[in-house]
Amino acid sequence: MTDPNDPAASDLSVDREIRITRLLNAPRELAFAAWTDPEKVVKWWGPNGFTTTIERMDVRPGGVWKYVMHGPDGADYPNKTVYEEIVPPERLVYTHSGGDPVPGERAVQFRSTVTFVQEGGQTRITLQMAFKTRDDRDYVIQKYGAVEGGIQHLARLNEFLLGVGQ
Repeated sequence: MTDPNDPAASDLSVDREIRITRLLNAPRELAFAAWTDPEKVVKWWGPNGFTTTIERMDVRPGGVWKYVMHGPDGADYPNKTVYEEIVPPERLVYTHSGGDPVPGERAVQFRSTVTFVQEGGQTRITLQMAFKTRDDRDYVIQKYGAVEGGIQHLARLNEFLLGVGQ
């Protein structure tokens, strides 16, 4: 496990999970809004070099968020999220999968829990992704670079929040 005081840290100590933590330079209300407002999400969502197009984003229990991440190499990555729990500005829980099934592609689904903890004027955000099996977790790490991508994701969120606060 890496130092939780680092601006960004990852943890793979639980064999079916990925946990990424970062200290954001913004209050949690602003961080939570950046994660749930589609106009804000498109400005930072994804690893470095990615852009995102949102088809729909219905942030409520049972609501669906469908979007496509566009990679720097021109590849498109459809995604679908179904929200399970929303506790503003503290917590989001959702199930994530790729978009519609693609023949020949392995479908991996996982449950994400995102927590926002106020620390003074900053927010400690934790993104926990729980997979059905360790093999599923390892697959998304190897195929999609999930750990490094997640760290970049939260760094881009922090950069966005710094720009909003100015």
